Amino acid sequence: SQDERYAFIAEWYDPSASLLRRYELLYYPKDGSIEMYDVKNRRTFLKRTPYKSLHLEDLYVGSKITIFSRHLSIVDYGNPYTSRKLGSRKERTLALIKPDAVRRIGELIDIIINSGLTITKAKMMLLSRKEAADFYVDHRAKPFYQELLQFITSGPVLAMEVLGDDAVSKWKAIVGPANPAATETDTLDSIRDNFGHGGLRNAAHGPDSVASAAKELELFFPSSGGHGPASSATFTNCTCCIIKPHAVNEGLAGKIIKAILMEGFQISALQMFNVERPNAEEFYEIYKGVVPEYLEMVSELCSGPCIAMEITPSDPPKVFRDFCGPSDPELARLLRPGTLRALFGKDKVQNAVHCTDLPEDGLLEVRPTRQYHKK
Repeated sequence: SQDERYAFIAEWYDPSASLLRRYELLYYPKDGSIEMYDVKNRRTFLKRTPYKSLHLEDLYVGSKITIFSRHLSIVDYGNPYTSRKLGSRKERTLALIKPDAVRRIGELIDIIINSGLTITKAKMMLLSRKEAADFYVDHRAKPFYQELLQFITSGPVLAMEVLGDDAVSKWKAIVGPANPAATETDTLDSIRDNFGHGGLRNAAHGPDSVASAAKELELFFPSSGGHGPASSATFTNCTCCIIKPHAVNEGLAGKIIKAILMEGFQISALQMFNVERPNAEEFYEIYKGVVPEYLEMVSELCSGPCIAMEITPSDPPKVFRDFCGPSDPELARLLRPGTLRALFGKDKVQNAVHCTDLPEDGLLEVRPTRQYHKK
């Protein structure tokens, strides 16, 4: 009907009161309008009003959205109808990039985004032999089992939780069969065919069922609050780069990562997480009273998921900050057109990436991002 609407429960952290406020958010797909009700006080918070920058595909449990500068987290569906209509086909699955394809993660993230799937968690990890054995427990009797363990622990892997309609089968199809060469030609555009090296070195993995996906996600992203496998961070001779929420939301993460790697830099660690406002204020404290856009910078950093990376030097060595470009993208496009901010930035606040200003601050910034990760 014309008045069809979907209901969600959303939370907003009110920094002035240090309270988590809960709202019922109503979305009308016919005209893209929204309403909000304060759950605790049982009163209208926002009358029905058009809000063109919010779309139905942005609305799912676990997503972060911004409405009139308020950064909201959707924590539940508001009624059985919404859950039945929007939640029934939404699945979560594990997208695992293996050691042989980690240097191509920019292109692979782009493939995920372009397929319509949403990356909700991401972390570059180093698997211990025990963790690898737990992951490949079903292959224990296979003749290649020991070789498999050795390969998967030979370097970092990138584990991602991806969300979408029929995500398990969709991602499995994108990954392709274990041995593309032995299958029909319609599988030849798969990740394994394009990025794999044959045999066990086949670039990526995807679970084959919803049950397997849930089990495997638990290994990498434990719901109990544990950290899962260790981060691949080295904390030596490194600098920090953060892909800002606006760029993640606009689907630019893969392109930015690809540009960094093509320039010769190495990404030795990566993690997606959400920054709470107090932590964003602490992270940007050096700019307080110095940069006029300080408050806007803080708001941007906590407006949604960001991706933090540990960058190690290129060969031959280049200065990563120079590759990011001037903080003002307009100036960057004029003076340094090939830099990240020139290519992907919009303005001084939404300038695509944050990078360490001073070489000696690289380690200082990489370490705090681990503390800001929201379990």
